[in-house]
Order: sequence, then structure tokens, then C-alpha cells
Amino acid sequence: MENSGATHPSYTQEHQFEQAIKHPIANLWQQRNEGYVTTSHKRKSYWCSYTHPEHNKVIVIVNGRIESCWKYQELFYDLFQKGYDIYSFDHQGQGLSERLVKDSDIGHIQEFDDYVADMATLVKSFQIERYKERYLLGHSMGSTISTRYLQTTPEHTFDKVALCAPMYGVNTEWYLKPVALILSQLLTAISTKATYAPGQKEYFQKPFEDNPLTQSNVRYQWFRKLYEEKPELKVGGASTRWVWQGLMAAKQCIQQTRQIQIPLLIVQAGSERIVSNEAQVRFIKKLAKTNPFCQFKSINNAQHEVLFEKDQYRNQTLDAICDFFSAQDKR
Repeated sequence: MENSGATHPSYTQEHQFEQAIKHPIANLWQQRNEGYVTTSHKRKSYWCSYTHPEHNKVIVIVNGRIESCWKYQELFYDLFQKGYDIYSFDHQGQGLSERLVKDSDIGHIQEFDDYVADMATLVKSFQIERYKERYLLGHSMGSTISTRYLQTTPEHTFDKVALCAPMYGVNTEWYLKPVALILSQLLTAISTKATYAPGQKEYFQKPFEDNPLTQSNVRYQWFRKLYEEKPELKVGGASTRWVWQGLMAAKQCIQQTRQIQIPLLIVQAGSERIVSNEAQVRFIKKLAKTNPFCQFKSINNAQHEVLFEKDQYRNQTLDAICDFFSAQDKR
């Protein structure tokens, strides 16, 4: 699988990306189903889906912080072509879902559990139990939300879960690690108003050079352009409360591994700069003690957004996920 950098017939490749995103991907995107569901605290959450009457397997995709379904058009297209129906949604406070604070640039949440409750409501509305095979795919904060959902929703109907670059800890400076949780809690207590966490600011378009997300120039420029053309998708830095709640949830993910009983795959970005790779290793080692059906795949030299990376890393990521979903478990 290490040679997956070669032209890969199964997924969109960078050399054809611009043509694909304007034509077949755009055409399918125009045919999406979409709408709003009222979730926790009576907020409106945006969702979208691709369905085909002959498909009998489904993937629910849970995106990361500051992301939107709109950003995932290429991934939806590639997985739909492989015979999966696709459902996805925007978390409260970002994308096309209802924003929580007047300054809509601040990435904010009251309780991390609100994300999890929203997901439970949305998944219920998707009625995925009608499918023969049901899979969950999360990225970054979406992986944290997916993990907490599985840990707190024993009646869920997913068969397997794949988590890309899960946020089970944040990649802070070593001297901040021991105090980050307490500091964010204190700063939240000082100000009742949502304020940016230290070092966070409003949305700005980072140049491609030395961005910590992806080494694929063509994918990066497309998503930045999308956010300029559709500014309502933009979200800037996280609030102190979001940091506090996010770190608490990341901790709970590792504490409650025994609540996850379905096969689980972690795809780690080898050159990660956003989340903590050590925390992912801690999670999978602890999970393996009670769940024999867990796997771990590190994509060497890939950056955080393994689903938006250069072909040589993205192909490996998608191969790992699709192989994992289609493998027959001997249970």
C-alpha cells in the first residue's frame, strides 16, 4: 500500500482535480438532498446527503472544527462512486448551521455534549437502520464527537467507525500541556462573554506555504476560494470555552474506551501539527485491551487533513478506510 502515490483509478487525483471539481463533482453536488433539523437548544443544524436506490451501505461523515459539508464535495463524490450513500451535517456554530454568538467568527460551544446530542438527533433523522451496512467516518474534532457519540449512545446502529486525525489531545507547547485545561477553564470563568482563546483570532486566509493542514496546493486553494465565495461558511479561532470543553471531551474519549465495542480504525497523520499523535496512541492501546477489532494506520509524512492531502497520502488514507469497511470480521 506504500506505493499508493501512483495514479489511482478509484479516487479523484490532483492532475484532474480542477476539471473534476467543476464538472462531475459539481454535477453530483447539485443533486444533493439538504435541509435543516432542529437540534439541542432549538438550534437549526444543516445536513445534506447523496442517495441511490440501489445502494445498501451508508457512511455518515462527521467533519472537523471550522469545516462544512461544502468542503467535502470531493470526498462525498469519491465514496458515492464506490457504492456508499452519504450523509453529513454542519456542527452548531459553524458552516450553514446556526451560529451561537453575535461575533459569528468565534468558534464557540456551551457544552461539548451539545455536539454529541446534535449528532444523535441527526443520525436518528437519517434512518440509517434501513441499510445493510452502516459506517461512521470522522475527522479531527468530528472524530472526538463521533467517539463520544459511540461511548454515550449504546443503542447506536453503526457497524464500524474510521477516525482520521482524531482530536484526543491538542498539540500545544510542552510547557502548556499540564496547564491548558485549567487555564482555559479559568479564562472562561473570568469572562461570561465568548472571547478568543489566547493566540486565537478571526478568520484569515493563511498562505499555502507552511500551512499545517495539507501539502496539496490544488485542494488547499480550492477550499480557501470556496470560503471567499461563500463567506457564511467562515469561522475563525476557538473561544476559551471551546478549548476547555474540547480538552475535557478529548480526555473523556481516552477514559471511556471500553464503551466502544464496534471495529474501529484510526488513521494518523505522520507529520501532524494540530492534534496530539501521542494521545491517539494512548487511546488505541487502551481500546485494544477491551476491543480486539481495532486497527491503527499511520500515513508517513502526511499533514493533519489526510482526506485533503496530496494524492500519495490521500490515496493511502482512502484505501485504508475502504478496505477496513469492506473487510469481513471474523467475530
